[in-house]
Amino acid sequence: MNKKVAFYTLGCKLNYSETSSIGRMFNNAGFDTVNFTDTPDVYVVNTCSVTDNADKKCKKIVKEALRINPNAFVTIVGCYAQLKPKEIAEIPGVDMVLGAAEKFQLVDHITDLTKKPKALVLNQPVSQANGFVPSYSFGDRTRTFLKVQDGCDYSCTFCTIPLARGSSRSDTIENVIAQAKDIAASGVKEIVLTGVNLGDFGIREGKREDRFLDLIQALDEVEGIERIRISSIEPNLLNDQVIAFVATSKRFVPHFHIPLQSGSDKILALMRRRYKRELYANRVAKIKQLMPDCCIGVDVIVGFPGETREDFVDTYNFLNNLDISYLHVFTYSERENTPAAEMGGVVPGSTRADRSKMLHILSDKKRRAFYETQIGKSDEVLFEGDIKDGFMHGFTRNYVKVKTKYDPILVNELRNVQLTAISPDGDVEITESEEILVH
Repeated sequence: MNKKVAFYTLGCKLNYSETSSIGRMFNNAGFDTVNFTDTPDVYVVNTCSVTDNADKKCKKIVKEALRINPNAFVTIVGCYAQLKPKEIAEIPGVDMVLGAAEKFQLVDHITDLTKKPKALVLNQPVSQANGFVPSYSFGDRTRTFLKVQDGCDYSCTFCTIPLARGSSRSDTIENVIAQAKDIAASGVKEIVLTGVNLGDFGIREGKREDRFLDLIQALDEVEGIERIRISSIEPNLLNDQVIAFVATSKRFVPHFHIPLQSGSDKILALMRRRYKRELYANRVAKIKQLMPDCCIGVDVIVGFPGETREDFVDTYNFLNNLDISYLHVFTYSERENTPAAEMGGVVPGSTRADRSKMLHILSDKKRRAFYETQIGKSDEVLFEGDIKDGFMHGFTRNYVKVKTKYDPILVNELRNVQLTAISPDGDVEITESEEILVH
């Protein structure tokens, strides 16, 4: 009888793609992948360390894993494991901690599943994480997260990612195309391109070999994939050529997620971001000029050191006036070994929370306003297999979330629908004529 392994993934889409690749390695070694609660022999926790909350979650997951199976072999990988291996090794019940350069050799390192009195830590300096390991998520019939780039050469003062993942590096276009064809053959209809700094695609062994534009032009020719979505791209790397190509492409959808982080040029400079807000506004204007119905998501950080009330109001007004669709709001948290953690002008926690709440409310308003512009229009929806209160959901090409009564025939199907109304409570309904409404 095969040994069983279960995975738990924290953090970004990139982590999910890498967890799937590690899972396939376990399967090839004779392990069966099971659910977290199915008493596995091995637990693998793939961690994030963007916020303190992610660190706390890791400890909670280990505790729960050992409650289910006290004899399980527990391994921690991911960004938290690279940054704070000794701290993780002190968590009761952890048997192995692997850094960025070791995580894809996890199966080779597990030679004995006996619980250890002390965790084995394998953690080289992040400079040794200089190879690229292809990864894509597996198990969702609808979409796959495809990793094409890893690491980052930027030096934003709040970010630990370069310390956790190393320098920027990429797969080859040929390899990406081969993986995309494999994904298409599996029946998946949507690919989401992922990376730490996706727009920086093309660096291999420290040299730039390709551009992000070259990659998306090649991917647009892959048969069998209906949609390709760009997960997140820096505004300084989202140039006019990329925007123009997406606007006329066969498979790339009108949806961009573009980190802003602050609408104050003063704070952007303190963050060492590589643009000013004028460039960001110009990118949004260019997108809307070529793709009026494009969905635009924005990352923003509140409470960064030195952010005064005036700076926050500046950010709020800038976002309020932008033609964007939703926000991902992050409350700044101090991270060790980052310049921002040593800066003055610390914003009180209660103030950070208040500012976060204001931007979450603004995000809700922006999303509803965007949805209202779509009412009366027809679009193509890719339905997912989830069931909640008898309903299933799907997304239009431009990321409008819709729902209808669950029908197994619709799972992983593309259907043209008409967006007809937003209900007062934000729920959706379906008419006798099977028109599907906005969620």
